[in-house]
Amino acid sequence: MRQPSVISRRVAAAAVSVVLASGAAACAGPEDAGAKSGTSGKGSDAPQKGGTLTVLNAEGQTDFDPARLYTSGGGNVPSLVFRTLTTRNREAGAAGTQVVPDLATDTGRPNKDATEWTYTLKDGLKFEDGTPITSADVKYGIERSFAAELSGGAPYLRDWLVGGDTYQGPYKDPEGLASIVTPDPKTIVFKLRKPEGEFPFVATQTQFAPVPKAKDKGAKYEEHPVSSGPYKVVRNENDGERLVLERNEHWDPETDEERKAYPDRIDVRSGLDEAVINQRLATSSGADAAAVTTDTNLGPAELAQIGSDKALAARVGTGRFGFTNYIAFNPKVKPFDNPKVRQAISYAVNRTSVVNAAGGSALAEPATTFLPEQEAFGFTPYDHFPAGKTGNPEKARQLLKEAGFPNGLTVTLLHSTAQNRTTSPEIATAVQEALGKAGITVELDGQEPNSFNEKRWSVKDAPGFFLSRWGADWPAGGPFLAPIFDGRQIVTNGSNYNHAQLNDPAVNKEIDEINKLTDLKAAAARWGALDKKIGEQALDVPLFHPVYKRLVGKDVKNVVISDWTGVLDVSQVAVK
Repeated sequence: MRQPSVISRRVAAAAVSVVLASGAAACAGPEDAGAKSGTSGKGSDAPQKGGTLTVLNAEGQTDFDPARLYTSGGGNVPSLVFRTLTTRNREAGAAGTQVVPDLATDTGRPNKDATEWTYTLKDGLKFEDGTPITSADVKYGIERSFAAELSGGAPYLRDWLVGGDTYQGPYKDPEGLASIVTPDPKTIVFKLRKPEGEFPFVATQTQFAPVPKAKDKGAKYEEHPVSSGPYKVVRNENDGERLVLERNEHWDPETDEERKAYPDRIDVRSGLDEAVINQRLATSSGADAAAVTTDTNLGPAELAQIGSDKALAARVGTGRFGFTNYIAFNPKVKPFDNPKVRQAISYAVNRTSVVNAAGGSALAEPATTFLPEQEAFGFTPYDHFPAGKTGNPEKARQLLKEAGFPNGLTVTLLHSTAQNRTTSPEIATAVQEALGKAGITVELDGQEPNSFNEKRWSVKDAPGFFLSRWGADWPAGGPFLAPIFDGRQIVTNGSNYNHAQLNDPAVNKEIDEINKLTDLKAAAARWGALDKKIGEQALDVPLFHPVYKRLVGKDVKNVVISDWTGVLDVSQVAVK
């Protein structure tokens, strides 16, 4: 999943991220961590329309095609151009984890068993050229995401839609998918292979953005995608390294309750060094006074410097997103096939030292559950192997003795050499030192990122003991637990995220039962109970949830950070 600028299962697993985070109420504005959503003053303090917002990023906004983007909630910058059937609620904290209508009049109407979802488009929707947006445009936008030349987007519809597993996109099969029905210009119906109560979450992804067939240029469409949102692309250089957006005069705010669209112009500049980004935001000279970042966090050293400057500290936004960093076990490899060995390691871990290695308590919070600490995920507190703040080496030694290792044992821990403070040498060393006190000698195997990911995602070559992390594609338990623990999602010839290769019929059945629920609160409770039950098997050791700290320029107003993304929402920002 990416770091929270764009949330993605693929990238999260690929160790970016967002991604594209953890889980508690995020602050609404940098001045007051307990403030309500946005800035609500009068006069000069109130957000006003006008001006240019500059976005300073390390990563380019590549593949700016709704078919190729892997986003949740519509993404951040992409959401300014592409509207979707549903989107995230643009509110701070937990309220921001809710799905709300966007192009559609509601979040979807399911049939009795949630295998069919119907949407009706709002009145008055138009593209940037003034032509009406129809259900056929939404259908075509989805279908083109199946084309091989436009790969990269979320994979759910291939699995969920009837016929989605064999469909190759409209360029090869212009007749389209029969499981997407458009009986009239305002109605679209999706027919699914199995019940999916969380379909409204998937409908927030950019694959659900309308695309006019007559304007489709295939792989070149990203150069000037046709806008359905408040801004249109007027400049796209070097595959998203420089992206300039200006107002779409045909966007009607009466049809869009979510996007504020205060600035007249948005200038996205990428490929910048992270230290340079933070320095420019701190200095806030010239155009940088009205600048933000959607992908660059503050580090421990920068936070230490900012802490002594009250004015600068007031411009730091704090966010939490559904993300968990953990130790993964592969029970197919000895001695991790022995539950007592896995339990011993769980007891031996020193979460205080791990949190310190991750940047300290300002940037990481200790975790004992796999699900993040947010109600939307179904968070249910548990600590099956209480290690306290600094580990319980005595209990670990006892379990090792019971497991047949009275003199301890030696194991190898795979980690990345990337300096990301999540799967990196600092975290691995903290684990190594803690386990050493319990008689477990840990030999570190540091691999460059590509090699590291290939090994940990391989069924054939996965080690028994490695660092990993996971972020949710949307704020619910399904995309968090199913890819990791559903035995039917074990991939033998590609990237496999089920590190324990767990294939428990009872777990699989419960996942299916929860997926039938369209009552998301009821589903959340079931996900939490399932997390607690799986946790008893010690298939992983949750370590910490990251916290995001990001600077904004001194003239930026209306900072809104939700628990869906964990970062500032550019659709709410004002610069005047």
